[in-house]
Amino acid sequence: MTYVVTDNCIRCKYTDCVEVCPVDCFYEGENFLVIHPDECIDCGVCEPECPAEAIKPDTEPGLDKWLKINSEFAQIWPNITVKRDAMDEAKEMDGVEGKYEKFFSAEPGSGD
Repeated sequence: MTYVVTDNCIRCKYTDCVEVCPVDCFYEGENFLVIHPDECIDCGVCEPECPAEAIKPDTEPGLDKWLKINSEFAQIWPNITVKRDAMDEAKEMDGVEGKYEKFFSAEPGSGD
C-alpha cells in the first residue's frame, strides 16, 4: 500500500503534507503534488494534514489512475520537503469537480 495525491490537489497545492512526511516522498508540479509510491512508507501522517482531503490510501477503490499519475510524475518532478503557501485560488478550487481534465499541468514545480 501507498498513499496517492488525487484530483482535489490540483490548483490548491497545499503543502502541509510535505512538512510532516518523514521520508520526503512528495514531488512538485506546477499546480499539483504527487507522492512517489516506491518511497512512501505508508505511515499515513500526510493524509490528515491535507486541507483539501486530496491524499488517499491506494487501497480505496478507483484510485488506479491516481497511482499511475503519482508514479509517473514523481519520476520527473522535483522533490519538495518544505511547506509553502497554497496557490492563490486554493479556497475557490477546493472541491471543484473534474480538475484533472480541466486544469492539470504536467509542468514541473520549483521543488526545494
